[in-house]
Amino acid sequence: MASPLRSSQAASSASQARTTVYPITPAKSVAAAPPDDAPSRSIVTFLTPAERQRVDALGQGSYTTVHRESFEDMLRDLRTQPVSAILVSVSRYQQHHATQVARMVREFPRVPAVALLTGNEARTTQSLLALGQQGVQTLVDARDPAGWRDLRQFVNREVSTTIEAVAIRRIRADLTGANDDCLRFFDELFLAPRSLTTVRQLARRLGVVPTTFMSRFFRAGIPAPKKYLATARLVRAARLLENPGYSLTQVAFLLEYSSPQSFSRHVTQSLQCGAAEFRKRYSGEAMLEHMRQRLILPYQQQLIAFVPVEVTPQWISRPALVPAASALPTAPPTAPPRVSASA
Repeated sequence: MASPLRSSQAASSASQARTTVYPITPAKSVAAAPPDDAPSRSIVTFLTPAERQRVDALGQGSYTTVHRESFEDMLRDLRTQPVSAILVSVSRYQQHHATQVARMVREFPRVPAVALLTGNEARTTQSLLALGQQGVQTLVDARDPAGWRDLRQFVNREVSTTIEAVAIRRIRADLTGANDDCLRFFDELFLAPRSLTTVRQLARRLGVVPTTFMSRFFRAGIPAPKKYLATARLVRAARLLENPGYSLTQVAFLLEYSSPQSFSRHVTQSLQCGAAEFRKRYSGEAMLEHMRQRLILPYQQQLIAFVPVEVTPQWISRPALVPAASALPTAPPTAPPRVSASA
């Protein structure tokens, strides 16, 4: 569907519509992960006080909001924390904001920017056109209650297009027929917080002894879990680096590497190229495809049969540990009591 912010005709129709959401991408469902494990959603806003209250009330259980008074503050948030969407009030937007909005959209194209329309004012059409010219291509018309529901649905829909959600869906499709235990391992590679950086942390999150966890991969002839975790982190890094507003240093710290040099060494060891070349060569999708071709598809049959976490200990089925009655030690027979002659 065409964006309402690209022409005066579209802007006029937007101001007359009852309640409409014009998404950049078609709706997609969030498959793969239970709702409680879905990636966190954070929206950075530039709204009027009344709009803030409505957005906060709507977001309970769906997303969190970070309200800012300037676009400079919003840019700082985008550079220092994960953000799912940007929400800009049509009523609050002024012409002198144009340069900052254009910069924000240009530097962070992977973060959807949304214009929120909550009332009709003399300059509404002009503001809509200006936002469209600066690259804001999505409008949520919330002039009646249905529009607020549409906003929530839009945020949920955008989460389904994150690289984490895409990776989980695609790997699950590759491993059709695999047991839940194996799928849980791959889900956690992308659902775990970015602060999870070691296999020991991952094993504890899965509830298994780290040494036991690692040995199961070796016995199954599957690459070490460290390889999967390291590559999943690079998938996330590649997606972040699609935003020109992120420097290599910022991405290194966002993904909890100890230093930019540590991130560069990780890239070199994994892909035999430098961090700058990695940024040019791999998008998030390209890095995910690399992971599938190197670590998923060549081991597809082993992975489908693989149980990395929940393995029944052998001792549970050992009857020798529950002795049978015949195997119990018996006391030597006692002699009958002796009766004295006098008795």
